Amino acid sequence: MNDVVIDQALTAAMRERMPLVATLEMEFISAAPEGVTARMAWAPERCTANGILHGGAIMAFADTLGGFLAFFNLPEGAAATTTIESKTNFFRAIRGGYLYAQATPLHTGRSTIVIDTELTDDAGKRVARVTQTQAVLGG
Repeated sequence: MNDVVIDQALTAAMRERMPLVATLEMEFISAAPEGVTARMAWAPERCTANGILHGGAIMAFADTLGGFLAFFNLPEGAAATTTIESKTNFFRAIRGGYLYAQATPLHTGRSTIVIDTELTDDAGKRVARVTQTQAVLGG
């Protein structure tokens, strides 16, 4: 996955709009209603004991992509979205490199949007899977 091309304009826009994106140094690869792809580097300040990327950082990364993707899929007349439920399964630890995420919509309804986010390491091995439900607001 070393040949990834980062969308610098999208990354800059997201960092300006959502400070957590800048704090976690997320980099966006692509974004469309069909899916959002991004990566986040391992860093010691995002770790728990023994240099393992903290589960909360992983969940925040996935939640950010899910919210962004839900926004892309808001029904006409809706103003925003917010997470109302999230489930994470962890499969392996990250001790270096990058964490990659691919978020895809499972359901895009008038009142809720359900997103599935697959998180992998540099070797493409599954690190975690997050399923979240976003409430549609103002619609």
